[in-house]
Amino acid sequence: MDFEKAPEPRRPEPEGCLVVAVRIPVRIVVLVLVVPVRMLWDALVAGGRLLRDTVLRPLGRALRWVAKALFVWPFVALWRYVLVPVGRALAWLGRVLLVVPALWFHRYVLTPVGQALARAARGIGAAIAWVARGVGAGFAWINARLLTPVGRALMWLLTGIGAVCAAIGLGVYTAAAWLVRYLLVVPALWLYEWFLAPVGRAIAWCAQGLVWLLGLLVTGIGMGLYWTTRILVVLPALALWRWVLVPVGRVLAVVGREIADALGHAWRIAGRISLAVGRFLGTLFRWIFVDPVRWVYRTVLTPVGHVVRDVVLRPAAEAARAVGRTARQALTTARETVRQARADFRRMLFGEQRQPQAVGRREPPGRDTRTLGSSTTALTKD
Repeated sequence: MDFEKAPEPRRPEPEGCLVVAVRIPVRIVVLVLVVPVRMLWDALVAGGRLLRDTVLRPLGRALRWVAKALFVWPFVALWRYVLVPVGRALAWLGRVLLVVPALWFHRYVLTPVGQALARAARGIGAAIAWVARGVGAGFAWINARLLTPVGRALMWLLTGIGAVCAAIGLGVYTAAAWLVRYLLVVPALWLYEWFLAPVGRAIAWCAQGLVWLLGLLVTGIGMGLYWTTRILVVLPALALWRWVLVPVGRVLAVVGREIADALGHAWRIAGRISLAVGRFLGTLFRWIFVDPVRWVYRTVLTPVGHVVRDVVLRPAAEAARAVGRTARQALTTARETVRQARADFRRMLFGEQRQPQAVGRREPPGRDTRTLGSSTTALTKD
């Protein structure tokens, strides 16, 4: 069950004769003014797209490749082929010259010396601890036999002196409190009760009366200024707002809304007109330039190109391939001649190379070779 009501469709507000009278002339004028602007805008958009696709994008790709070739690839090659090998060599040198000697020095020098110093420190500490235990025992005996009785006697003496001082101080405090009470507090209370309080009440009553008079005066002046401002400023401003500015604002709002709607309709209609004009110009350009060029390419240039390919280019290519094969054969012959001359010169200088001697193999030479039907072993020999 749906407890929420669906929103009611908004009904269009009724339009008056002023709206209808303003709408048609405004739309006509705006359409006449917007059509050239829309056609110029569409021409600029088409030119911009053509410039982007044919000039800016290839130029950007070329600039990107140039930037890579000038800034990225040299740094990559410097990092890969210079800095990384140099860093690895420096790391290896640092390890060999610093880390390995430092580890060796720590392991074979500092560690034994530190262990020896630690043993010596433990021995010295044990001796100091033994001496300290002896000294502590002596101080403990002095504290128990001498300092503790003296301290207790001093505490008893100080306790007695403190009790006497406390009794004297209590008497002095009591006398001072009595004097302060009857010489300061009682006269001050009498002065406040019989003189200051009545005078303060009289001053407060006078101040209240003065404040009441000032409030009555300010209220009267405020009411006068209020009614003066209301009659001279507020009521004329309200009448101006209600009877002048609101109607003029409504008329201007209607005119502005109609101009905005007219601009939207005119922009859309101008877009359709611009599209139709663009299609017409494209078709005219295709009829005048593209179709004749295509016909010339198909009917004239293509047969001529085929004839040139079959009559000129293919024989020239065959002749070039034959010349290439002849040149390669000549180069091969020259290379073999040079190799043979070098071998003859080496043989003339150093003599014939020693031929490798034949090594006896397990296979019997000559006719008595091993076959599938016979064997050379003594047990299976035929």
